[in-house]
Order: sequence, then C-alpha cells, then structure tokens
Amino acid sequence: MLKGISPLIPPELLKIMMEMGHGDELVLADANFPAASHAQRLVRCDGHPIPELLEAVLRLYPLDTYVEQPAALMAVVPGDPVETPIWNRYRELVQPHAGGRADPFEQMERFAFYERAKRAYAIVATGERAQYANLILKKGVIVREN
Repeated sequence: MLKGISPLIPPELLKIMMEMGHGDELVLADANFPAASHAQRLVRCDGHPIPELLEAVLRLYPLDTYVEQPAALMAVVPGDPVETPIWNRYRELVQPHAGGRADPFEQMERFAFYERAKRAYAIVATGERAQYANLILKKGVIVREN
C-alpha cells in the first residue's frame, strides 16, 4: 500500500499509467467489452465499477489539454433504446479535470471505438455492468510548477 493512491488501482495499472506518455490512451472497458482480444496491454479490474475506478485514476492521470475532447464514449447504436445515465456520472468526474471545456467527451460509433481501443496503450477490463459504459482517456502532461 502507498499513501494517496486508491486501493482500487492495482500495481500493474499504476505501472502502466507511469509508462504512458502524452497522447497515449487508456480504455476503461465495461464487462461486455472484448478487452482481451483488443488489448496490447490488459489490466483486470473485474470487481470494480468504472465510476469508482475513474475517480481514482483521475487523481493521478492528467487529461490532454491540447485536444478538443480528451475523453471518448462509445455512442449508442442507432435504434437501441438503452439509456446511458452512467455518462452523467462520468461528466461529473471528468469535468473538473478537463481544463474548463464545456464538453470533454466525443462520441464514437461502436466499431470506430473498437478500432481506437486496439491502438490504446492499455485496456482496463472492469466489472461495470452498465451498457455503453466504455471510456477512452487521452493522457496529457503535467506542467512543471515553479
């Protein structure tokens, strides 16, 4: 255990976030996402819902301030009647870290999201059961303070 680091973040995820550079992407995948078949690096967090893990990650992980939208959601497939209330929770958590952006999220068509996830630095497989709960975070830089 370390002080200031959530116990939700396993050592492997902490290492991966440290290795990542500016512009690298991290996918927080819901329980239905084909994480193992898409990941270059896979971290298992099966017992955790995404909002709690997202909150812990954002305490350590800077979002990219050089892009319009540093986070991406998998858009609802046209005609699918499912609701996405989890997106509201994501907005509450991401907004304070989004550098004042009105909407830090882009929405991506399902298969475009899958292709982008394949190029991500890592995918975190979670136990999140909400539909369309997949999220991509683009890493930013930490500005040196004088």
